[in-house]
Amino acid sequence: MPEVHAGPPALAGEQSCWLPRHQKSASEARRLLRAFLAELDGGERLIDVGELLLSELVTNAVSHARVSPGRLIQVRLEVVASQLRIEVHDASSDRPVIRPVVGGDAESGRGLRLVDSLAAAWGCCPRQGGIGKFVWALVGPMEGES
Repeated sequence: MPEVHAGPPALAGEQSCWLPRHQKSASEARRLLRAFLAELDGGERLIDVGELLLSELVTNAVSHARVSPGRLIQVRLEVVASQLRIEVHDASSDRPVIRPVVGGDAESGRGLRLVDSLAAAWGCCPRQGGIGKFVWALVGPMEGES
C-alpha cells in the first residue's frame, strides 16, 4: 500500500526506475516523471521542460547506445533546491556528441542541441564500476526562485 502523506511534501525527493531499451520507454519515462513531480509541492512547474529533456535523453540511450541485447537503461530523477536533476544511465561508454546543424527536413540530430539550449546545465559521466555512462541534465531553478 502506498505511503499516505498528511500534506504535499516539500520540493525535494528522488526516484529511479529501470526501463527496457525500447522506443516506448521515453513515453513510460515521461509518465513516471509526471507522477513523481505531481507528488512534490511546486513540481508541476518543472514538468514541461523536464519531460522534453527526459524524452531526448532516453531516446538517445535507446537509439544510440551500442550495447548487447537485453540491456536496460536506468532513469533517475531528483529534485533539490528547486532544480530537477535527470539522469539516464546506459551500458555504453560512448559519450553523446552534439551534431552539426541539420537541415530542416532531417528527422533526427537535434536532440542534444535541444538539451543544450533548455537545460540549466548538462553533462556526461562514467558510471561507478566502469561499465557505461550516465547523461544528466538540470531543469530550473523554478520561476521566482534561485
